[in-house]
Amino acid sequence: PLLWINLWRFGFSARLLKTNHFRTAASNTSFPAVWMLLAQYPGRIPGSFAKVQRNSFFTMPETVEDKADPELYSPPPRVRGMTQLDREAFKRTIVVPVLKVQKEIIGSLLKPLKHTLLQRPGLKRVIEDPDDENSRLVMLDPHKIPEFSLGGSEQEVLKQFNIPPVVSKYDLELTYESFKLEEILRAVLPEGQEVTSGFSRVGHIAHLNLRDHQLPYRYLIGQVIIDKNPGVTSVVNKTSIIDSTYRNFEMEVLAGESNLVTKVKENNTTYELDFSKVYWNPRLSTEHGRIVELLKPGDVLFDVFAGVGPFAIPAAKKKCRVFANDLNPESYTWLLHNCKLNKVGDKIKAFNMDGRDFLLGPVREELSKGLLLQTEEQKPSFHIVMNLPALALEFLAAFRHLLAGAARGAALPTVHCYAFSKHPEPALDVWQRAEASLGASLRACCSVHAVRNVAPNKEMMCLSFQLPADVLYGRPCPAEEKPACKRQRTSKDSSEETLPS
Repeated sequence: PLLWINLWRFGFSARLLKTNHFRTAASNTSFPAVWMLLAQYPGRIPGSFAKVQRNSFFTMPETVEDKADPELYSPPPRVRGMTQLDREAFKRTIVVPVLKVQKEIIGSLLKPLKHTLLQRPGLKRVIEDPDDENSRLVMLDPHKIPEFSLGGSEQEVLKQFNIPPVVSKYDLELTYESFKLEEILRAVLPEGQEVTSGFSRVGHIAHLNLRDHQLPYRYLIGQVIIDKNPGVTSVVNKTSIIDSTYRNFEMEVLAGESNLVTKVKENNTTYELDFSKVYWNPRLSTEHGRIVELLKPGDVLFDVFAGVGPFAIPAAKKKCRVFANDLNPESYTWLLHNCKLNKVGDKIKAFNMDGRDFLLGPVREELSKGLLLQTEEQKPSFHIVMNLPALALEFLAAFRHLLAGAARGAALPTVHCYAFSKHPEPALDVWQRAEASLGASLRACCSVHAVRNVAPNKEMMCLSFQLPADVLYGRPCPAEEKPACKRQRTSKDSSEETLPS
């Protein structure tokens, strides 16, 4: 008979959110329009399946330009090609409509006219009338008052306050402070080219990945970001790919202070770190929370590539026993620091060693003891997190016969292994590569979670599975001892389907 596995093929859905990230003028990420289901493959055990869980992730919203006279609020043409920021060069004068209003009724008038008022950064909507100290001039948005003629709703509001519906023209000087970040960069950078790429906010640091054509303008871009984003005091640009050994990268400070030691808060936990020496990605906040939510008090977590502790510390705060490791000495130092900062130093045992040595040493030792000590009253789950997407699948080979010769425990640990994939079917790709590394089938309780889109045609995935007994102990598990396949709990729980035998 034909044996097969039901594997969901998947993609991502993009939500446009308001964010503090640097916005892009044009999205360069494409997403599948249709989700395909059911891909059948021969040679698999009946009734087994892999499940893909989708996670919403965020892209930068596209800049929406004003439909009416988009050049009205644009900086003057002379700033095109500027590489050293000259704020004075951004001055220009435009004509806007104003209403003359007695100052006693200004407060009452502004609310009903709020959708018509001029709203620009650094500009007051109400200014003094140079010809009448008892009056004020209320500036209106030229886009809302075409041809300086009030609409019916505005005239009705003025009638209630006995204000003549007379609109005057006012010469308004716009300065550098009057323009938005996107408007400045669109005016400065070469016409017709992508204006911006996204930046991540890490404490007081804005982290960019600039395109080649933006590099001549990088110092100007950095200064404008500081000027237009309160709280940002340093802007850095990534100048190399992530070093897979220590998971950090070279960067250039474009503007502001060179101090890259910063403080961040994620999922109600505070971390301090040196951004130039350790790995930190604010886009993984949801994923960190998702894994921690799977844990129950008393569970045991082994974090093979722990970084500064975004999995380990929240798990310890949840009263789990945690063993956290990182090869990078700087990450190890900051992990210890953050354990003390969050008062969980007594709940986390930290290591500074190669991930494979960590698995073959402390993990093997604790599993051999912990799996045997389980009782009916105390059945903690064992979770192993491997968040090194570039290489983690290769480390799975360390689980082969990890507990060979040890007495068999009643439970098996769950592995959460991260990986990148450029394959058209990332879930299938990651699942098959994991099987190849383990040398065994993952037919029981295997799920693939879509974490985020890293780049066009590159996805970050999380493969979660119960470690097979024949892999862990080096011999087949008797049929009567095979653990029942249980559905994993997730933050957005969903039903699973099983296939008929």
